[in-house]
Amino acid sequence: MKISTKGRYAVRVMLDLALNHTGECIKARDIAARQGISEKYLEQIIAVLNRAGYVKSVRGAQGGYKIARAPEEYTVGMILRLTEGSMAPVACLEGDAEECGRRGTCETLQVWQELYAAINGVIDHVTIADLVERSRRRRDNLDYSI
Repeated sequence: MKISTKGRYAVRVMLDLALNHTGECIKARDIAARQGISEKYLEQIIAVLNRAGYVKSVRGAQGGYKIARAPEEYTVGMILRLTEGSMAPVACLEGDAEECGRRGTCETLQVWQELYAAINGVIDHVTIADLVERSRRRRDNLDYSI
């Protein structure tokens, strides 16, 4: 399993919105500049996040984007599933997959189930608020090392 740039950037955008939340809207060009993402690609990602209700979009001169809810309400898993779809490492574990004829005799199925559980165990327990805290701790550590 490999996370696409769309998934990685979506997590970074949500983190950026949380880190820079002041109550004011944040311009797409500012997010794009901070994250090193083209503004055009960023707009595509934000459109997906907006449709899902993860961000609020405001038009006009003072417009831009805001995170829709508190950062602790978003997990990395929510964002990745929105942008990537299923996080299952093999097709037979996807929710809509047809039952595999080898399921009863598959020696590797347990390995894939354990891998899937491990993936979900990480991405479903790390929130955007956790990433904000990690970012602030890292920044504070760097500030003190000077």
